[in-house]
Formats: sequence, C-alpha cells, structure tokens
Amino acid sequence: MQLRRSAVFAAVIGLLAAAGIAGPAHAEEGDVAWTVRTAANSYGSDRSSYSYAVNPGGQVKDAMVVANRGKNTLNLAVYAGDGFTTSTGQLDLLTKDKKSVGIGAWLHAGAPTVAIQPGQSAEIPFTLDIPANATPGDYAGGVVTALTQPDAGQGINVERRLGIQVKLRVGGDLHPALVVENLGVDVDGGDATVTYTIHNTGNAILSAEQRVSLAGPFGMLRTDAGAVKAPPQLLPGETWKVSVPVHGVPKAFRVTATATLTPRLTDASGSTTSLAAVTAEAGAWAVPWGWLIGVLVAVAALVAAFFLVRRLRARGKARQDERVRKAVEEAIQAGGVTA
Repeated sequence: MQLRRSAVFAAVIGLLAAAGIAGPAHAEEGDVAWTVRTAANSYGSDRSSYSYAVNPGGQVKDAMVVANRGKNTLNLAVYAGDGFTTSTGQLDLLTKDKKSVGIGAWLHAGAPTVAIQPGQSAEIPFTLDIPANATPGDYAGGVVTALTQPDAGQGINVERRLGIQVKLRVGGDLHPALVVENLGVDVDGGDATVTYTIHNTGNAILSAEQRVSLAGPFGMLRTDAGAVKAPPQLLPGETWKVSVPVHGVPKAFRVTATATLTPRLTDASGSTTSLAAVTAEAGAWAVPWGWLIGVLVAVAALVAAFFLVRRLRARGKARQDERVRKAVEEAIQAGGVTA
C-alpha cells in the first residue's frame, strides 16, 4: 500500500487574496508547470479570487482558466474544498479525502479532471449551488487543480495543489460576534504574560483590533502592553490563541488583566467596519516580595524590641523589689523597725 503526501499550495491562494493582486497563481517543478486564474466574464476581468453574495437556494456559474506552461501533457484533478485557518494564520483548504460541508460540498466543476497540452490553456466552468436551507453568513473555500505524481525515491504519491480562493456570503441575518475565552495572567517579577482565546461565535468572517493592559486595585497604576498584532480573519466557529507580554507590571499585590477586542467586519466591496468592543478581565497576585520581606523584618524587629524592653523592665523591677525586701529585713534585725 502506498502512502500519500500532500504538498499544499494553499499559501498561494491566501497571498493572492490578501494582497489583492490580480493575475495567475503558478506552480512549477521540472517539466511540470501550470497557472490558474479567474475567467473574464460578467463578474469581472481582473479578479484575484472569487467572491459572491447569494441567497439560500441560489446558484452561481463561473469559470477558472488553467494554462499548461510545461513541456508535457498535464492531467489535473479539479475539485473544491472548505477553507480553514492554519496555526500560522493562513487560509488552507481541506484535501479531497476530507469531508467538506460548505463551499467544498456545494461547488462542482464541469469535469472532475482536465488534460491540457503543452502551451495550451483550458477554461474550466464550475457551478456553485447554495442549498435552500443553507445557514446565512460567511463561508470560505476554494476551487483546486491537483497533480498527483509518484515519488520513486520515497515510494509515495505526492499531490501538488494550486487553486483560487472562494468567499461566499449567504443571504439572511448577519450576526458577527467575537468573544474572549480562558483569559489568564501569569506574573513573574516585573513582567507578565496575558493569554486568552478569541472565539468567532457569529456567522461572519472577522478580524479584530486588540488592546491589553494590567492595573492595580481600583484601576490604579495601569500598564498597557502596547501594540498587539491583529489576529487573522477567523471563519465562523474558529478560535485563535493569543499570548501578550506586558512589562513594568505594578507591584500592587493584586493586578487585573484586561483584554479588549474591537471586531472588524469586511463587506463584499472590501470596506471594513469596526463593531462594538468586547472586554474580558482576570486577576492575579503581584506581591512585591522584596518590600514585603522588608516590612516583615521591620515588624519582627519592633516586636522583638517591645518584648526586650518589657523583659528589661521586669528584671529592673524585680531587682528593685529585692533591694527593698532586703532593706526591710535588715532594719527589722537592727531593731530600728517594730514589726
């Protein structure tokens, strides 16, 4: 049985969409080279990716152009996959063997494979059918061309993929929402690390502006973390872990960490809107041990001095009482005092 390894070109998809660069994406290795680009039609002639707004039950027909830049006939599989955000913040696509439930399940190419002669290109039509019961909101995925080749040296099949991102907004009520979960703070001397998870609980793709600060009791001695890198655009249901260092933590016994997110929603035209901020707080001990130890030593010294004075006074009184007793006894014995 042969193993299967995928060399994924989803990074190319993400770069094209993020940079807004119109033009073909390309893959090249040895005598095999091909490019993909959006077809010129009523949707536009210089698109870097596909973006649609469709109501449930609607349909989109579009096409992708694939060009063979190599020296041999190119035999490619064509399919779609749902998108997801990787741990590096890039958009990737599920492979063909993984089950898609959104764009990857709704987008169908005109043919599952295409053969292109050297120097030639082919326009591959596809249809995007939105189910009548599709949940309103944002979806991300891609249409992919894939070449599978054997690697004799390693005894495996290698799949190379090249595709174009597809973004879809299904009509209906849009409920964008981000929440901060599992907020925690770890204080070590004058530094602290604030950690939390951003959870996209709504039905829209969102990024956010982030602010993190620490403060002592009653909001005093506030320290800001400074600029915090924005998270990637998160698809509905996705989470993103954040770790923020904060320096110059106030020695205030008890500090409170505050994380504030301002969600950023991008519409189909590319315009971005800031939504209402969400905030979460968590507390931690920030004991000034050096100062506290100094106070404890001082208190211990005062207590010791107090008891020492009491002891010395008690000894002095005891000696005085003894002198008086002896004087009385001597007077009695001398007959100077009548008992």
